[in-house]
Amino acid sequence: MADRVVVGGALYDQGRLLAARRSAPPELAGRWELPGGKLEPGESAGQALVRELREELGVETEPLERIPGEWPLGRGFVLQVWTARLISGEVRPLEDHDELRWLGPDEIGTVDWLDQDRPAVAEAARRLRAGLHE
Repeated sequence: MADRVVVGGALYDQGRLLAARRSAPPELAGRWELPGGKLEPGESAGQALVRELREELGVETEPLERIPGEWPLGRGFVLQVWTARLISGEVRPLEDHDELRWLGPDEIGTVDWLDQDRPAVAEAARRLRAGLHE
């Protein structure tokens, strides 16, 4: 049986990347991640990303491209990360997060990222520094 996909969003705005601090479950609380969630049956990854970022952050976004690779999350789930651009709205921590931070290229390492997010965050930061996020 194939792993279920969790989509993560490397959300860019004004040369910064969004980091979201988990509030639950307890073993992840206080660590930082790229926001997102599970792909629902019949959804494309892009549709899932737009829905999840709307639900979790209250914003409208445009998926751009998938960051190469996927990372095991355990319990039959795998993380795939897509770059995305903020279209409208102000990010707010509506679900699963208690703090959000926009990080410039030199601030990416200032938060304690979840281990499975680190490879995608490194690539998202590289793209940010190279100006490939617009």
